[in-house]
Amino acid sequence: MEIGFVGLGKMGMNMVERLRRDNHRIVAFDLDDAKRKEVSTFGADGVDSLKELVARLTPPRGVWVMVPAGEPTESTVNQLAELLEPGDAIIDGGNTNFHDDVRRAALLAAKRLHLVDAGTSGGIWGLKLGYCLMIGGELEIFRRYQPIFETLAPPGGYDHVGGHGAGHYVKMVHNGIEYALMQAYAEGFEAMHKSEYKLDLPKIANLWRQGSVVRSWLLELAANALEKDPGLKQIRGYVEDSGQGRWAVQDAIDKNISMPVITMALFTRFRSRADKGEGTFGEKLLAALRDEFGGHGVVKE
Repeated sequence: MEIGFVGLGKMGMNMVERLRRDNHRIVAFDLDDAKRKEVSTFGADGVDSLKELVARLTPPRGVWVMVPAGEPTESTVNQLAELLEPGDAIIDGGNTNFHDDVRRAALLAAKRLHLVDAGTSGGIWGLKLGYCLMIGGELEIFRRYQPIFETLAPPGGYDHVGGHGAGHYVKMVHNGIEYALMQAYAEGFEAMHKSEYKLDLPKIANLWRQGSVVRSWLLELAANALEKDPGLKQIRGYVEDSGQGRWAVQDAIDKNISMPVITMALFTRFRSRADKGEGTFGEKLLAALRDEFGGHGVVKE
């Protein structure tokens, strides 16, 4: 299948490479000339502008947008809306606020363009393992691009979850749960770090992966981080947040939903930045986990 791709960051570049492995034709654009050249090394067509990208695609066109949420996505969608033709579709795979999806879908519909919101989880491991895709929008358009979703996702790893905004709403809740799970691991390992028993944390993390009820991919990543730096002495406990945890908590407030665990996990990240990352052992583990699954980087000691 043929698709345009805008945004060749850590995830975007890997997604294009995974699509090319399945012989999809990709026309790709990024503001960085080096990335446009890099993407050509595995057979994608790197182009110098959105206008050229659209011109090289066959109607009905599909363009996957993988740029940061907020103004970069807003600007990209608006520019594409002026270049695309009726029947074409924009797939937003970034971490967009679902309210923006609803607004943009209505604006694009007035031009007879389609919007698909694809909540995407998998981080820097997606190239090898695949991406979990939570997809919102018109069912007919979802079906049009199923060959793309099938390539990007592992078996059973994508689904149409509802109308416009539903995909990013589900991804927002997913990220809120992720915050809480990470916080639980961070607190538990901090307790063991301070234990009088002088526990071997990398060994315990790997032990728990073998049949325990708390085994998970996040625990596997925690084990990886601890094996590399058992005392987490090389990083600061400075923990960023992508914004989706905030949106999840705000959605809970708007709907009178009790969400204490996710809320406190978010507030812990705020606290970690108050002292420029001096932080606790648990906060260092949170920072390490973000780097392990998303390549977000850490503040070094």
